[in-house]
Amino acid sequence: MKNTIEEIKKNLDALNSRADNMEERISNLEDGNIEMLQAEEEREVRLKRNEETLRELSDTIRRCNIRIIGIPEGEEKEKGAESLFKEIMAENFPNLVREMDLQVTEANRSPNFINARRPTPRHIVVKLAKVNDKEKILRTARQKKLTYKGTPIRL
Repeated sequence: MKNTIEEIKKNLDALNSRADNMEERISNLEDGNIEMLQAEEEREVRLKRNEETLRELSDTIRRCNIRIIGIPEGEEKEKGAESLFKEIMAENFPNLVREMDLQVTEANRSPNFINARRPTPRHIVVKLAKVNDKEKILRTARQKKLTYKGTPIRL
């Protein structure tokens, strides 16, 4: 009887030590899980902040761009996209061109490749030096129908 009681006590002690060991391991896993969740939250916050910064940079870069829609393909090859833009401005806004000194940083067709399945001409993107010039042009363009050699275009 004493032997069985001692065996039961030993088994109970062994089971208690195993239970303590398991509790300690579970506690460590829970701590690790909490750390991982915090790291994931920090990553998400950083990701949102980086996306916002990227959006702001993209908006800043594109802020000076004017997109001309409706110019037939090949028109810019003869004269160049910058001179084409200046010709459109002189044709549609002669007073505005005299008032402002238009400084075109660059102008080109976008996208660079021609999609054969898309019958519409590609847009011309003109990057101006000043945002104020773009705003003035767009403000006056809203009040008037724009044309290029008699064909309607949009800004």
